[in-house]
Amino acid sequence: MTVDLDRRGFVLAAGGAIAASAMGSSALAQTPARKLGYAIVGLGGYGLGQIIPQFKNCEHSRLVALVSGDPAKAKRVAAQYGVPEKNIYSYESYDSIRDNPDIDIVYVCLPVSMHAEYTIRAAKAGKHVMCEKPMALSSKECEAMIAACRQAGKKLMIGYRCHFEPYNLEAIRRARAGEIGKLRYFRSEHGYTAGDPTAWRLKKAMSGGGSIMDIGIYALQAARYMTGEEPVAVYAKETTDRNDPRFREVEDMIEFQLEFPSGVIGSCMSMYSANRNQILLMGDKGRIELEPATNYTGQRMWVGKGRENEITPPPGPGKNQFAGQLDHLSQCIRENREPIVAGEEGLRDIRIIEAVYQSAREKRRIVLKA
Repeated sequence: MTVDLDRRGFVLAAGGAIAASAMGSSALAQTPARKLGYAIVGLGGYGLGQIIPQFKNCEHSRLVALVSGDPAKAKRVAAQYGVPEKNIYSYESYDSIRDNPDIDIVYVCLPVSMHAEYTIRAAKAGKHVMCEKPMALSSKECEAMIAACRQAGKKLMIGYRCHFEPYNLEAIRRARAGEIGKLRYFRSEHGYTAGDPTAWRLKKAMSGGGSIMDIGIYALQAARYMTGEEPVAVYAKETTDRNDPRFREVEDMIEFQLEFPSGVIGSCMSMYSANRNQILLMGDKGRIELEPATNYTGQRMWVGKGRENEITPPPGPGKNQFAGQLDHLSQCIRENREPIVAGEEGLRDIRIIEAVYQSAREKRRIVLKA
């Protein structure tokens, strides 16, 4: 596996800024003032609580449609955010979005088991797709999603919002600039205390797995974007109390060590039984630490020998990470370029997670395929 350093380097060198000029001869490029329309699929906690309220902070994107299995809820949300009732869809009527020219992009905010189906159906309906992470239940599903969007000539982006978050971008910039010397060690611990045993995230058929598929993917992603490398091998260990009703189907704690080509060791912990949100980069001349690192808000960062030098980064590419993410896909569509976190990025993570599970199951080091 290789990282597209040119593409990722462009974003970092620009401080995460997204080019605003429109290019090409498409109808969209000829009407730069028009904000591209999103349909939000799924009115659960994330779609309703985090994504929908952020359109007010977008410069290039707007909310135009809702897809929900709860008609009453959808009508309430539509009224609150100015979405016409004709642009409310059920999961059964979802395919008819093809007939709505207001919808340019579909944002899939559903349980993981539904990501592949609703991404593929959106592509067949002629719409671009933003899909939440983790991308799908398996690498096979990820590959099918990429193929469907490619066949339809539509963009596919995965909702890795931290690529648009100022503290994470500044940490990457400083690490690349050599401010802590040669990077030797990376550590990230991500977890929270899961509650309701009946929640879909604790049902393997819907989530694909436990903590690593939910909160642990932040640690894995950070290991990759902070080092700028792809891991070559992984070793993992799971610790789960199966008598706990929350963990009858999925794992609680899973620790995994990533080996990188440069010699950097990445040590990651994912858990559903403790609250933690931290990233640490150790170089031979100092360290970069973020805590919390990937929260929705409230990030903090220190650079140096300890915590005596707290850093406030310059602004990111949007008013916040959510707006930056939404607008990035809109601008990629206008300019006919690939998102920095395209479907292939989600596929890489799922392939590594599959290797993590294999390593934990077989209790051995797994060499990752190139």
